[in-house]
Amino acid sequence: MTAAVSAVEWPVWSTTARVVVTDSAASASARALVRAHLAEVDAACSRFRADSEVSRLARADGKPVHVSALLAEHVRAALSAARDTGGDVDPTVGAAMIGLGYDRDFGLLLPARSGREARESDARTRVEAADVAFGTGETAAAPQADGATSDSPALVAGTGVAAEVAGGWSAVPESRRSETRVAIAARVDWTAVSLEGQLLCVPAGVLLDLGATAKALAADVCAHRVAARLGCGVLVSLGGDIATAGAAPDGGWQVLVEDRPGEPRSRVALPAGAGLATSSTLRRRWWRGGSVVHHIVDPRTGVAADPEWRTVSVAASSCLAANTAATAAIVRGRDALTGLRAGGLPARLVRRDGAVVVLGGWPESDLAAEDKREFDSI
Repeated sequence: MTAAVSAVEWPVWSTTARVVVTDSAASASARALVRAHLAEVDAACSRFRADSEVSRLARADGKPVHVSALLAEHVRAALSAARDTGGDVDPTVGAAMIGLGYDRDFGLLLPARSGREARESDARTRVEAADVAFGTGETAAAPQADGATSDSPALVAGTGVAAEVAGGWSAVPESRRSETRVAIAARVDWTAVSLEGQLLCVPAGVLLDLGATAKALAADVCAHRVAARLGCGVLVSLGGDIATAGAAPDGGWQVLVEDRPGEPRSRVALPAGAGLATSSTLRRRWWRGGSVVHHIVDPRTGVAADPEWRTVSVAASSCLAANTAATAAIVRGRDALTGLRAGGLPARLVRRDGAVVVLGGWPESDLAAEDKREFDSI
C-alpha cells in the first residue's frame, strides 16, 4: 500500500517512544492511545514508584494479593517467558537488580547528563517515513541509593524494603520494622510465584522485576490497540522494542539495526504484525564496586550475564516473543546459538569483539559503516 507515513516521539521510561502510522491524520490519536496505555503499565509494573502495584506487592509479606487485570497480564507473560526459556528469563530477580545498583529509574543513574542525552545513549531509535534505526548506549557512573553507602543496604525504591545482597539474590524478611530489611537466602525462582486469575502470591522477600517483558508486551498491546481503533497500519517502538499491527507500507516496515554510529548495520523489512527486539550488554551500564555492570541478570548467579554478545536482535511474531528470545540469548552466552537455531527465528548476534553472526534467514550481508545510502536522513 502507498501511505502518508507519519511519526511522533517523546521520552518515556528513560528511553524514547516512537509511533509511526500509515495515516498522518491518525498520528495525534495514536500518540494519545499509546501514552495512556504506557501510563497504566507504569502504575501497575514500575518497581520505582511507591504507589505502583508491584511496590505494594513487595510489602505484602508473601500474602496473596488481588491485582489488576493489567498486572496479572504482565505477570502471566513474564511467567510464560520464564517457562519457555527454562528459567533464563525470570521475573524474580528484583533483589539482584538492586544489589547491582539498579534501584531507581535508569535516567537517575546518570546525574551528570541530561535526560535527553541519557535517552539518546540508551536507544538510538530514529524514525523518518517508514524507516526505524536503533542502537545501543554508553557506560555511566551510578550513585548509591539515597542515604546508602557502598556497605549499606540498597533501598528498593518506593517499597520501603531494603535489600542486603551478600552472596545470593533471593530475599526473605528479617523483621517487621517500617523499613523491612531483607537478607539473602537460598535461591527462589519463578516457579515459586502463584497466579490464579487475578490472585497473585509472591514469596515473602521476593521482588518482581518485569523489565525483561513489560516493555515488549506494552509495545504489542499499543500497536494492536492503535490499529484496531484507528484503522491504520502502525509501528510502535519503545526503546528499540518494536511491534507492528495493521497494514504495513509497501515493502514492509524498514528497520535499520546497528550497535554504534559508524559500525556495520543491517536493514530488515518487517511484515505487518511482526515484532523485533534487541537485547544488549552495551545499553544501561553503570559502575558498581569498581566494575562496569549491565541490566541483564543471569537468574542462576544473580549477577550481570557474561557479555559474550554485545547485542542480540531477534524478529518474531510479536515483540514479546522477540524480546524473550533475545534476552535469553544474552543470558545463555556461548549456548545462545543452539536455542535460537531450535526456535528458527531470524536473529543477528554481535560478539564482544564485533563479529556478526546471523541465523534463521536474517540478511547475510551487513551494510558497511560508510554505506549511508538513504539512511543519511533518518
